[in-house]
Amino acid sequence: MNIRRETTASFVLGVALLAACGGPQSRVQKGQVQTTIDQAADKGSYFESIGIGAADPTIPTDTQRKALSRDAAIVKAQYEMLSMVKGVQVEGGITIAKSIETNSDLETHIKQVISGAEIVKSEFTADNGCVVTLRLKKHRLEELMGVKFQ
Repeated sequence: MNIRRETTASFVLGVALLAACGGPQSRVQKGQVQTTIDQAADKGSYFESIGIGAADPTIPTDTQRKALSRDAAIVKAQYEMLSMVKGVQVEGGITIAKSIETNSDLETHIKQVISGAEIVKSEFTADNGCVVTLRLKKHRLEELMGVKFQ
């Protein structure tokens, strides 16, 4: 009996520590997307974006609606991340968007890196919508571009 209590206490402590370490914030409360979504795109050593997707409610099964809404949310989060990354300044004060103007292959490479961003959370709403949180290590982009971000 004591072993079980200690295991449960350890589990609860582990969950509390994980939450304190800055795990992805929940964007869905009681089956609904929050009315206000605070988002800090620059999270220190990585970029974070969210995407919200929905599927046609006439699709016959919950699984199909959830799969489609998650796919839509991923695409939206990738688009948001690309927009965010284009505004980042590299050493010398030039933005990535300006760098893309002089190197057309750069945008293709950046899109490839973003498509490989880590999906850290997928949350479904009561109506089978989905909110996805993506993270991308800044270091990956810096290596790709051969620059340092400001």
